[in-house]
Amino acid sequence: MASFKIAISDEALDLLKKKLELTCLPDEIEDAGWDYGAPLADIRRLVARWKDGYDWRKHEKALNEELPQFTRDIEVEGHGVLNIHYIYKKSSVKNAIPLLFVHGWPGSFIEVRKVLPLLTADEPGKPSFDVVALGMPGYGFSEGTKKMGFDLSKYAEVGHKLMQSARLLSVWLTQGGDWGAFITRMMASVYGGQHVKAWHSNMPVVLPPSNVDPAAYDEEDLKVLERTKWFQEKGNGYFQEQSTQPQTLGYSLADSPAGLLAWIYEKLVVWTDSYPWEDDEGSQIYLRAPILEGSALLLLVLTWISIYWFSRAGPAASVRGYYENAQAGEFANIPTPSVPTGYSFFPKEIGRGPKPQVDQIPVVLLWYTDKNIVFQSHHKSGGHFAAHEKPNELVEDLRNMFGKGGPAFGVVPGKDGYA
Repeated sequence: MASFKIAISDEALDLLKKKLELTCLPDEIEDAGWDYGAPLADIRRLVARWKDGYDWRKHEKALNEELPQFTRDIEVEGHGVLNIHYIYKKSSVKNAIPLLFVHGWPGSFIEVRKVLPLLTADEPGKPSFDVVALGMPGYGFSEGTKKMGFDLSKYAEVGHKLMQSARLLSVWLTQGGDWGAFITRMMASVYGGQHVKAWHSNMPVVLPPSNVDPAAYDEEDLKVLERTKWFQEKGNGYFQEQSTQPQTLGYSLADSPAGLLAWIYEKLVVWTDSYPWEDDEGSQIYLRAPILEGSALLLLVLTWISIYWFSRAGPAASVRGYYENAQAGEFANIPTPSVPTGYSFFPKEIGRGPKPQVDQIPVVLLWYTDKNIVFQSHHKSGGHFAAHEKPNELVEDLRNMFGKGGPAFGVVPGKDGYA
C-alpha cells in the first residue's frame, strides 16, 4: 500500500488548454433544448470556462486534502498485476463497520467525496464506518487492462483482493450504484458469507416490459415506469454504442476534451433529478434548475470531467467494460446473493421499477425478488448519482440498515459501528 497524491503534469495541463483552444463546435437546431442532446450554449460555456477560467490546481489540491488516497498492486487472473487507486478512511470509532464503496460510469472515486465524512463520523447513537472506495480499473488513477475479457467477475476480484490485502479488512459490507451495483452484487454473490456480510445498492435493477396496465400502479409507480420507458426508448443510446463499438467511440473521447465533456455532461444532467450543477463561482450551468444555496462540497462539472481527461488509462478505457460485460452476458446472470440485501429507491434512477409486488410485476431483470432483501427505503427525489445528489439520505439509509434496531445490525462480527 502506497500513499497517493494527484499531481497532473504542467505538460498535460498545457496540452488540454491547446486542445480546448482548437475546439470546433457543431451548429444546433433552433429551439432544440435537450431533445437532441446537450445544448450548444451549455457546452460552449463549459469549454470556455475550462479553457480560461478553471483552476485545476485548486481542485487537485482540494481532492488531495479531502480524500486519503492510496495505490496497491493487485494481481488479476489472466490480466497480470494492475496498480489500483483507492480511498481509505478509518473512523475514530473503535468498532466501525468496514464498508467497500464502488462507483460507476460516468463517475469515479470522486462520488464518495460527500458521503465519506458522513459515513466515518462519530455521531452519538449512529453507527460509523471504515470506508474503502475502489477506483475501478481503467477509471481515474487506477491502471487499466490491455487484455480482452475484463468483465464483472474481474472487477469483483479486484475489489475482493483489495479488501483482503495487507492492513485492510477481512470481512466487510458492500455498497454501489451503476457499475458499482453490479460489481458489489457480484462480490456479494461470489464472496458472500465468508467475506461479504451484506450488500446495499441505490440502483436495484429492474427493466419492466413496455406494456403495463396503468390501473395496477399508483401515481409514484407510474412516474417510475414512465422514466424507465424513456430510458429504454430514448436514453440508452450510449449503452448500445459502448457495448458494441467502444474503440470507435474512444477516438473521440481520447482526442477531444469538448467531445468527452459533452458525452458525460449530458448524463450528469439527464440522469439526475433537476440537480443544479454549477461552476466554481456558483453561477448556473443547468439552466432548468434553480441555483442551489450553501452546497459546500459541490462536485463541479469540470472537476468531474477533468478526472476522466487526466485518467491514467485515458478517457476511452472506462467504456470498454460495457463491451466486455455484454460479451460475457453477465448483466442478467449474477447469482442471487445469500447475504442480507438492502435497496434505496430514488425516483429518477434510470434502471428501476415500481414498488416490489413480486406476484404482479413481470420483469426482465428482477433484483426485487431477492429472497434476502431486509431493507428498503423510498425517496421522494433523487436520481442516478445518489452519493452525490442525496448524500445525507443515502448515508441515513445505511445507518438505518446497519445500526442498532436495523435489520442487518451486527452482521460483521465485532464491528457493529459503535464505540
